[in-house]
Amino acid sequence: MAKASYKSGFVAIVGRPNVGKSTLMNQVIGQKIAIMSDKPQTTRNKIHGVYTTDETQIVFLDTPGIHKRQSKLGDYMNHTALNTLKEVEAVLFLADVSEGFGGGDRFIIEQLKDIKTPVILVLNKIDKIEPDALLPIIEQYSKLHEFAEIVPISAINGNNVNRLLEQVEKYLPEGPQYYPADQITDHPEQFVCAELIREKILHMTREEVPHSIAVTIEDMRVQDNGVVYISAVIFVERDSQKGIIIGKQGALLKEVGKQARQDIQNLLGSKIFLELWVKVKKDWRNQERVLRDLGFHRDV
Repeated sequence: MAKASYKSGFVAIVGRPNVGKSTLMNQVIGQKIAIMSDKPQTTRNKIHGVYTTDETQIVFLDTPGIHKRQSKLGDYMNHTALNTLKEVEAVLFLADVSEGFGGGDRFIIEQLKDIKTPVILVLNKIDKIEPDALLPIIEQYSKLHEFAEIVPISAINGNNVNRLLEQVEKYLPEGPQYYPADQITDHPEQFVCAELIREKILHMTREEVPHSIAVTIEDMRVQDNGVVYISAVIFVERDSQKGIIIGKQGALLKEVGKQARQDIQNLLGSKIFLELWVKVKKDWRNQERVLRDLGFHRDV
């Protein structure tokens, strides 16, 4: 039961691709619900992560990285990220201090100037730079926008993340507890399972494949023996990519299944039987109907 003075609200995490948005949310939630990869544009949908204490509930929206679009899927991803800024109590603008300021950061800051929502600048990956290098970076960003707060962190190590949460709570209104205390995401289990499978493929494939794949769960049910049966389809755009995903004598697909099964079992807390299939959908990233079928659609 939420207290009378309970504070709650929605907070968007935005930033260039691969600055650590999913890593931060997983660190806050304490469990993997957003996939992580060293390849950009890993997140394609708004991932809702729920952080709950006795006094506060924060619903984090981990948005796709804002980038120069190259397909209808890229257009969808940018639209999703920017549209989210209108829906929240605060925005976390995540920047990678180890990469330096870039045109992508400038583009995002320009978008932030058009909103009234408080923006907290989160300088991530401070573990990768010398402490003396931090102050000039803070000064550089401060000249470009009036941020409500500036918090340096290391999302991967958890450094200063608690202080970030304290700063976020300052901007939350009194409100209800939207989700039960033990719920960490509002996405169905099928969505998270599909994302965990896609993460393994991102880790194991070459440059030409990662953005050409989508994963959907076609069947998920508990069998009589208590084992959860999951049938998943991996979509690619070309026959050559299908061969890469399957690998020599099925070796790569088998390894994807092995690693994904472990993460999914940790998520569900039960044994699973995972079947993976690979299918070709030609140029699916530019076909509106296929994008809708795979769950990519613009918010209205």
